[in-house]
This record gives sequence, structure tokens and C-alpha cells, in this order.
Amino acid sequence: MKATPYNQKTIAEFEAKQGRGIGPWGDHVLLLAAHGAKSGEAITTPLVYGRDGDHYIIVASKGGAPKHPAWLGNIKANPEVEAEVPSEHGTERFKARAQVVDSRAERDRLYEMMSGIWPSFKDYETRTDRLIPVVVLERQD
Repeated sequence: MKATPYNQKTIAEFEAKQGRGIGPWGDHVLLLAAHGAKSGEAITTPLVYGRDGDHYIIVASKGGAPKHPAWLGNIKANPEVEAEVPSEHGTERFKARAQVVDSRAERDRLYEMMSGIWPSFKDYETRTDRLIPVVVLERQD
């Protein structure tokens, strides 16, 4: 699986520590494997996540950059993804379907929830004119 050099460092830490205590994000990092919209290759991205019931929630913030992260385009083209999360006994991998939240009220609710996990999301909103998307991962197993 492909990943950027920066992401590869975080992925290596995730694997070494079985998803626990990762950088400044602690136990709130998952690995998202999505197929490239153009290449079709599996690309892994570490992302801050939260839980909302049975769903995993991720945010397409790209640190408040003016453009969406590449992985967002990938999941829109190929919503069938694989996620790896910390679990009681190491990590757990599962297949999921990724869906961008369409409802503004639901997006805002989930964004606020995610800002409680990673407060920098609030700052990211001030850095960009774009509405930062929230994505729900629904387990498929």
C-alpha cells in the first residue's frame, strides 16, 4: 500500500504501538486504506477518528488547507474502504463503506464532536473558506 513519507512515519508508529499513543493524537488514530480514484492502487492514510454509535467518524480537514485531501476524492470514487483501529487485543481491521455527510446539521454535530477529540479542527475551520467535510465509515462485516 502506498502512503506519503509523513504518513508512512505515522503508520509505522501505529503498527509498532498497536494503535495506542500515536503522536499527539493518542488512541484516536485509524488507518484508512482507500483505492486511488485514478491509479486504483490502495493508499493508506492515518486519520483522527471518533465513534458515533457503531460508526467511525473522520474529518477531511487537511489541516485547513484550501483544497480537500486526496483521500476524499478517492472515497467518493471508491467508497468501499478498509480501516484499522486500536482494539483490546492490538488492532482490528474491517471493511467499511465511506459516506460524506450531506446534512449540514448532522455534519456540524459530528464536526463539533470531533473537535472535542482533536481541538485543532476548530482552528482548521478558520484557515479555509471551504466547508470541511465529515465522513462516516459504516462497518460492512
